[in-house]
Amino acid sequence: MSGIRTNAAAELLGVSPNTLRSWERRFGYPTPRRTAGGHRQYDLAELEALRRALLETHNISSAIQVAQQRGEGPSSASRLLEAFDAFDDALADRHMEESLSLRSVERTVEELLLPSVELAEEREGREAEHEFACRWATGWLHSARRVAPPASRDDGILLFDASSGLTVEGLHVQALELALRRAGFRVLLLSIGLAQERVSRAMRALEPTALVLCGKDATLDVVGRLVYAVRQHGSPAPLYEYRGSMPVTGSHAIPTLGQTPTEATQTLKTMVDVQATRGHGATRLSAVAR
Repeated sequence: MSGIRTNAAAELLGVSPNTLRSWERRFGYPTPRRTAGGHRQYDLAELEALRRALLETHNISSAIQVAQQRGEGPSSASRLLEAFDAFDDALADRHMEESLSLRSVERTVEELLLPSVELAEEREGREAEHEFACRWATGWLHSARRVAPPASRDDGILLFDASSGLTVEGLHVQALELALRRAGFRVLLLSIGLAQERVSRAMRALEPTALVLCGKDATLDVVGRLVYAVRQHGSPAPLYEYRGSMPVTGSHAIPTLGQTPTEATQTLKTMVDVQATRGHGATRLSAVAR
């Protein structure tokens, strides 16, 4: 079993040797073994599990509990972030494969991929790492979308993307598209800024059951033009929003699908099924235009 001395262990965890020894006395973790000369020897795997848990919890008692329960465990957002910081796409791929052996695609996206990019986005001076993370995550989501099973429902969902640039919000939109496809919906993802005639052609091709506004960079004018184009087409499809994408403050008439791809997909399935049962949409686009 590999091990290191106290000073090196403390440096790995980013604390002083005294702090590390105090954790041993107070929590009994990490637990070093003693050499023949009486020196502490810390297990590297135990230290690595604690280091990763500290990055996630920022609290030693919680980190110790996580590390003891999980050990090396499935890949975490902090471990995927390390791959981004190393600009190592092969390592990032391995972390995702490791997660997929224990989690579903949906859980892997929501518990690993999206949180890791959120961590990358929060840091100053790491713009290159953040861009790498966004580009890698975009590629992974596109690959997952290509192998999604064929649509098993007649319902078509038209997503209007109001996100811009390489951002976590844009990845949330792509993750929603993937989740809807895996749930059996026919899905079309388009930019919200398309000209009216382009939107009309897409509407004729898909005949959507529901429309979803995604991303947070739309203006009321753009949303208004979208509503007008859809009404001109004569579609009765109701409009929903995802992750607070309506560019208004306070309450509005547009139902929300929630904050995560899984929540949004389940909410949309329920709403669409109720709509089909009742024979009409719970919310009409005319409510938006008023």
